[in-house]
Amino acid sequence: MTTAKRKSRILQEVHEMAADLHEIGLIDKRRMLEFDALCLETVPEYDAAAVRALRERYRLSQAVLAAVLNTSLSTVRQWEIGKKHPSGPSMKLLHLLERKGLEALA
Repeated sequence: MTTAKRKSRILQEVHEMAADLHEIGLIDKRRMLEFDALCLETVPEYDAAAVRALRERYRLSQAVLAAVLNTSLSTVRQWEIGKKHPSGPSMKLLHLLERKGLEALA
């Protein structure tokens, strides 16, 4: 159903078996989402300092980071001053940037 890094090899196997059972109709969508929640690694929260540190690590301006994440410059500014927090797709993209580097988003 979804692809993400698993917490352990055992959980990976359990998730794959559940996905196969879901595919043939023995597990419904709601139950499969429960398996996803149990087995998949969660994406960390990013506070103002974490966003700024990540941006500085790759030597990006706020405008360039906004373009890479497909968001606005003002949103990145608000994240860095703590007025707003990244959520949803932005959190996942920040996590991808942190784990795999800028090349993964280019």
